[in-house]
Amino acid sequence: MTENYIDILGSKAKKASRELALIDSKTKDFLLGKMAEALEVVSEEILVENAKDLAQAESNGISETMQDRLRLTEERITAMADGIRQVVGLLDPIGQVDKMWRNEDNLLIGKQRVPLGVIGIIYESRPNVTTDAAALCFKTGNAVILRGGKDAYNSNKILTEVLRATLVVEGYSPDAIQFVDDTSHEVANQMMKATEYLDVLIPRGGAGLIRRVKETATVPVIETGTGNNHVYVDKDAQIDMALNIVNNAKTQRPSVCNAAETVLVHSDIAEKFLPQLEELLLQKNVQLRADEQAIKYLKSAIPAEEDDWSTEYLDYILAVKVVSSIEEAIDHINKYNTKHSEAIVTDNYFASQKFLAEVDAAAVYVNASTRFTDGFVFGFGAEIGISTQKLHTRGPMGLEELTSTKYIIYGEGQIRE
Repeated sequence: MTENYIDILGSKAKKASRELALIDSKTKDFLLGKMAEALEVVSEEILVENAKDLAQAESNGISETMQDRLRLTEERITAMADGIRQVVGLLDPIGQVDKMWRNEDNLLIGKQRVPLGVIGIIYESRPNVTTDAAALCFKTGNAVILRGGKDAYNSNKILTEVLRATLVVEGYSPDAIQFVDDTSHEVANQMMKATEYLDVLIPRGGAGLIRRVKETATVPVIETGTGNNHVYVDKDAQIDMALNIVNNAKTQRPSVCNAAETVLVHSDIAEKFLPQLEELLLQKNVQLRADEQAIKYLKSAIPAEEDDWSTEYLDYILAVKVVSSIEEAIDHINKYNTKHSEAIVTDNYFASQKFLAEVDAAAVYVNASTRFTDGFVFGFGAEIGISTQKLHTRGPMGLEELTSTKYIIYGEGQIRE
């Protein structure tokens, strides 16, 4: 690639973003519907390319749980298409005026939703991010430059080609959706510094990727954090409910960022709860890493080390700790968590409200699995990622989170004295 490769993509994206901003909602929805159809029509070709990535992953010794992040199936392609269709069904925020008022000078002032402009996304091994990001950006009038990881190169490339080809067939610029055809660190660094073209950069992946983007980028960054998530089983929890929630949060899909990595158990309930949890999780071959108190009630656990409390395993591993109070649980969570998703299991209303108020995370649950932190599940159609920072947004990022605002002011010849 040439030295100014990202500049070339960025220039095209900038132009496309201005054209895209002029397309009305009905037309955008029509084009998105065509993209969804196209994914299903060429699903066999997509699976062929995905098989290349899976074969490479296996030869590189990538774990089965991480291969699952990469794997596409007919069902997953259908889900990707359905995600785009759900985006079609959502209200387009662009052009909406949140409020209008008159000031003392009789100016009519409004606050209007507008696109961010050009969004860059650097992400790792999940091909569905390609279609989710493209659909959400397109709906909100943002051009997008997609830079996926080398593990999913073939999958991401064909998915982007399908979306771009749809735009070409319908007579629109394909440069609203662009793919970085180079997975080198050099080009990634170019992208992180493309301040002339990118309005925002969104990293989505592991801790290493997010840290590197934060430290290197001069483009404004929205951090989509890793998921060192906890389930706290309170002394007033229903045992069966707690077992189901922890089992689901850990094992339903351990390779994703909303899976649980640590369970905290109140000492009053530990003797009864932990042996049942161990029996349940051993059926899924989950390795338990327990503190001194918890290990007394477990047969197969190994002693936890300090690093276990801060590790996002993305695997069939669960850290276990016994706490003496809800205050200790909250302190532990706020010390070690990544501000993603946290859950309490309890029948005590006051405990639930204390947990909701004091736990610092993008999503906080009472009596439900952390696995629900997902833009599709929340009704956003898809998501760009889950922001764990507090500016400019927090939690699953859907349509509204990909917009900014500007003030529109109507006057009748007023001048400021």
